Amino acid sequence: MFIESQSVLKEISAELALGETSFFKEPRILGKWVLWLEQRPQEGGRTTALIRPWGRIDLAAQELTPFPINLRTRLHGYGGGVLTAKCLKTKLLLSWVDDSDGCLWLQVWEDSYFCKDPITPYWRSIHSPLCLSETGNYTLSDGIIDLFRNRWIGLMEKDSNDYIVSFSLNIENQLPSLIYQPIDFAGYLTLSPDSNQLAWIEWQQPSMPWESSQLWWGTFNEEGMISNIKQLAGSFSKDQVQKSVFQPVWLPSGELLVAEDSSGWWNLMMLEQPIQSQSSPIWKRLWPMEAEFGMPQWICGMSTIASAGKKIVAISCLNGYWSINLLARDGSISKVDQPFNDLSGLHAASGRIVAIASNSTKESGLLEVDLTDGSWLHTSSRASVLDENQISVPKPFWFKGFKGSLTHSWFYPPAHWDGLPAPLLVKIHSGPTGMATTGLNLGIQFWTSRGWGVVDVNYGGSTGFGRLYRERLKRGWGEVDVNDCVAAVKTLVAKGKVDRRYIAIEGGSAGGFTALACLCFTDIFKVASCRYPVTDLIGMKEKTHRFEEGYLDHLVGIWPEERQIYKKRSPLHYVEQIKCPVILFQGLKDKVVLPDQTELMAMELRKNNIPVELHTFPNESHGFKDRNVKIKTLEATEKFFNKHLNF
Repeated sequence: MFIESQSVLKEISAELALGETSFFKEPRILGKWVLWLEQRPQEGGRTTALIRPWGRIDLAAQELTPFPINLRTRLHGYGGGVLTAKCLKTKLLLSWVDDSDGCLWLQVWEDSYFCKDPITPYWRSIHSPLCLSETGNYTLSDGIIDLFRNRWIGLMEKDSNDYIVSFSLNIENQLPSLIYQPIDFAGYLTLSPDSNQLAWIEWQQPSMPWESSQLWWGTFNEEGMISNIKQLAGSFSKDQVQKSVFQPVWLPSGELLVAEDSSGWWNLMMLEQPIQSQSSPIWKRLWPMEAEFGMPQWICGMSTIASAGKKIVAISCLNGYWSINLLARDGSISKVDQPFNDLSGLHAASGRIVAIASNSTKESGLLEVDLTDGSWLHTSSRASVLDENQISVPKPFWFKGFKGSLTHSWFYPPAHWDGLPAPLLVKIHSGPTGMATTGLNLGIQFWTSRGWGVVDVNYGGSTGFGRLYRERLKRGWGEVDVNDCVAAVKTLVAKGKVDRRYIAIEGGSAGGFTALACLCFTDIFKVASCRYPVTDLIGMKEKTHRFEEGYLDHLVGIWPEERQIYKKRSPLHYVEQIKCPVILFQGLKDKVVLPDQTELMAMELRKNNIPVELHTFPNESHGFKDRNVKIKTLEATEKFFNKHLNF
């Protein structure tokens, strides 16, 4: 711990902020066990699977997929849903996609856990990992194990199409068996308790799944193919009223639960009667409220809804704060008493809940809640490295943004602030449907420990505030977000919180685009840092990957009829208007923002005699994962800011 006993504030190093912590993802409860994924920056961003007995935080977790196994899939460019697990009394089935070959692997384990000897592995492997799939030019993800038919069912992306496919659990090096072809994109497969029904989400270009998507259902015939296919909810892009659906979940009694946003909020609704292919579904909306029970489906494996035996559990977001809810069939909602307000990855079973959780003073970790007595445990990947009195706690900061719309942000004052105007860093989340949350972020504390204030802006288009808030960005990317970021700064300056001489801005991906657009079309910022930024909307439209191929039609305008708007909003076409220094970071394996965009931006800035640095990383793609890269990026940014702000 770096805090001295006198509680004198010391600057947090980049290594402490970013280098040692691992990131937990996609937890689940399997009988008496808790299983989760752990992404380790200290191992180059490798992701592995860990397991331990429920609640036994005194015992070390067992790593089920040791080095060199790296759990990662590239489905739709962003992945997620890489691991599938099933626990059967004394056996554990684990299947995953390995990043080294893109293949589907299976391993079966036998329970050997005895509380007397925590050194003994909890599980012994019955055999070495079995490679189920043949190496091929396709991507697999989002699987479920169908024990009734002894197979893995999941998604395959191949030749710009999605498919639902299966692999036998007993055969090595198979070709995928096609059991259904969606119209376009698909995700979030879920198998009914009787194993005879499948529900899933579909969406079609140019819509993204949070704009317009459908819930589909079907039954399995004798050959294991999907038949009696029926749309149960949602909308198509051509429909007059747009609806998005999120994460279908089967309840033990056979009802189907899903989040749907026709009310303007992702609220839950339940289909009670047995589903018939001939009849129209009748949904019950028992829990209407102005809060979000869903989130944009950029990746597979996201979860906000779960069944804990007889209890329905869901996490929801209201005004930027997340909470855990118990939902009763009489329409009542009760909150689970626990101290965390940044939540994701919910899973539940038999009266227990697990989620990824953090708050403004605790780093992200595994939250285990026992609903029978209300007790909870929270474990992070490392011990606390800051005393609470050294942490800058975010305050909700609302201001009038684009066209006077009330807009949300989180303001972090400098640590031990004297109240005088301070330097300000404007943080812009990626997405652009992302969300600035309240979880302890040592990357932000890095700056506040150095006397900076930080404002993390939920500009129009952000998630967590309803569909209308999210749709503020429709046809307005490069204007709404820019106006909101500038308005946040001007409001803070007017309140005497910020020294206008020292205002910096930083963002990655879509956030990098907004940062560069702010430099092009305003003069309020003095220096900027951009990671893998979108610089040329025309180039992105013509070269981007399949998942986002139609996204710019929503964000910017109809292509190619409105090509001029694409040019008008692109920072690369207005480089001559940038007057402040810029530092750029780019992974050379990036398939979302191609490296040549960032390299061209750096070259054009140099032509205009603008101070610029470009740092490239040969083994990184879109979103840095290696600890050394993250540390270097933060250290280089601080050095660059200090140099050009004359600190």
